[in-house]
Amino acid sequence: MPQGIEAPAAMQAEGPTQHTQNQAARLSAYQLRMLHGGINPNRVRNLRGLAHLEAWDVRRQLIRVFGFGGFSIETLSLDLVHNHGQEGFRRKNKQGDPYGDPFTAWTVVYRAQVRLTVFDVNGREVSHWEDGAAGDAVNQPSVGDAHDMAMKTAFSQALKRCAVNLGDQFGLSLYNDGSRDAVVCFSAAHPPQEWKQAAPPQPEPEDPPVKPEPGAKAAADAEAEQGPASEPRSGQEESREQALARLTEQYRNCWGNQLALSQIRLEGKKLGLSEQRVQGPPPESAWTTFDKLLADHIAELEAERDGRAAA
Repeated sequence: MPQGIEAPAAMQAEGPTQHTQNQAARLSAYQLRMLHGGINPNRVRNLRGLAHLEAWDVRRQLIRVFGFGGFSIETLSLDLVHNHGQEGFRRKNKQGDPYGDPFTAWTVVYRAQVRLTVFDVNGREVSHWEDGAAGDAVNQPSVGDAHDMAMKTAFSQALKRCAVNLGDQFGLSLYNDGSRDAVVCFSAAHPPQEWKQAAPPQPEPEDPPVKPEPGAKAAADAEAEQGPASEPRSGQEESREQALARLTEQYRNCWGNQLALSQIRLEGKKLGLSEQRVQGPPPESAWTTFDKLLADHIAELEAERDGRAAA
């Protein structure tokens, strides 16, 4: 179970000053604005029907929100759970037919316990979380690679479980049936007047869709699933129809997220899909162009936000 420990507020010195070391750690308005926003759909990958984040992208977002040196990741424990070599193993294609030469297949499982600590811009601890996860490497031809993959998988999963306590930017909304829409939205400890008036940092990053970390595990998984047949691989360039279908699914999943919709609209422009005809959401479900649909709704969301800020 994840453990979240809030940093204790120290006793204030006589007459608190702006620079006293005893002040409680606080996040900046920019940081709070980022943490309250929904996740960019381009950061979410679908693996076997499940939405998830890549560990390298979680680290990237930690750097973006808390800065270089603004967080720490500690390994509390690492335990070997299982280690087995099966001799004479042969891979099988999708039809279940064996192929290739037999080899010793190594299956290894590790369990890692990790602590993630985040700091404010002055280096004071804001909070830390501890969580654990198991990682495996199945039927690998190299015992060294098997151990390395299993350890890295356990570390990565434990880190992601710690980071999810930071909310939607770190995958919390994905537990809500894979939704990209923000689920936190409000925190009594950080009322909107603390951060909503802060303009977003410029320029905001325009992230292309994330890719998996290269490695032997990804290659082995692809080989095991595809087999030796000459089938099209997922790395082939997608068609305009496929790109439009992908972006349509993305904007439907984050219809209330202004930042995500803006990035989807920009990607549509880059792919030449701006004038493609699409059907809007119910109840009207009217047909319009891809760019106009998103531009109009982004303007509506911005007007709603300005109205709430003025109220």
